[in-house]
Amino acid sequence: MDLMKLADEIIGGRRLSENDDLSFFVTCGIDELCEGADKIRGEFCGDRVDLCSIISGRSGLCPENCKYCAQSVHSKTDCAVHPFLREDEIVEAARRNQEEGVDRFAIVTAGRALSGEEFERAVACYERMKRELKIGLCASMGFLTREQFRRLKNAGVTSIHNNIETSRRFFPNICTTHTFDMKIATIRTAQEEGLAVCSGGIIGLGETFADRIDMALTLSGLGIRSIPINALMAIPGTPLEGQKPLCEDEIIRTLAMFRFVNPEANIRLAAGRRLISGNGRRAFESGCSASITGNMLTTTGSTIQADIAMLESMGRKVGRGSGSSCAPSCCPCSGRK
Repeated sequence: MDLMKLADEIIGGRRLSENDDLSFFVTCGIDELCEGADKIRGEFCGDRVDLCSIISGRSGLCPENCKYCAQSVHSKTDCAVHPFLREDEIVEAARRNQEEGVDRFAIVTAGRALSGEEFERAVACYERMKRELKIGLCASMGFLTREQFRRLKNAGVTSIHNNIETSRRFFPNICTTHTFDMKIATIRTAQEEGLAVCSGGIIGLGETFADRIDMALTLSGLGIRSIPINALMAIPGTPLEGQKPLCEDEIIRTLAMFRFVNPEANIRLAAGRRLISGNGRRAFESGCSASITGNMLTTTGSTIQADIAMLESMGRKVGRGSGSSCAPSCCPCSGRK
């Protein structure tokens, strides 16, 4: 397989599909794969790097049994447990992230779905952030209803996060309290309500590389324009606590493959960055165009300013003052249905 020729074909309009034999991604030379992925990134996303950050709005006691998650009641971990945070705490966190140059800020809540009085408090937070701040607003709150998506959009939310986690085939191996189809239905409902969707998954759960290709193709079919890829960092007390971490080349190969399959999306570096040399630098040389960042994130092992310094040393443009806050094709907003 001539990967540079394939990259040029993708830039010219070709799109990979389930009808293609994509097994070459497993065995091809990694240097050429990364070179081709970065060429595609440059064409569709340019040098602009999209940075997003999160706050844990509600933590712990989740009834779902996702095997990787420290917040599940089915796991025995020492994760923090707290109800929905105070409005001032959330708004000030968003303000600090905006001042440091982050593009988008998300409230993330544990549980099947945020509802009742806590959902009302979330809406009030978003309404205030929309009034007082310029940072983009995202929500990650589980299986919300169509009416809830509508209310969040009216409150200022432009993007919804809901990972599909892995392939359809492998999904029952990591969760049985909800289904893959429930994930897909929630994503489509959010899109129908005019919201961009950020959706990706976790690698290193025990899935095959073919499962990762299938996940990439599913996201392509959904028109997702922001795809966070997490490398599992096994947490003691979870069912996957004994899972060995992926090697760096395996992570990089996966990220580059996602760029080939989803050329117009922001391939977003997420958890597991410490498994990649140079604070994730190699990932940004292999097709990545976005990252989760934040001073409160233990999953990335980095700070906002360290991320910005590293990216600027590569000639990448970061921060809301670096020009357009959205790359032409890679902005999550361009993935709205």
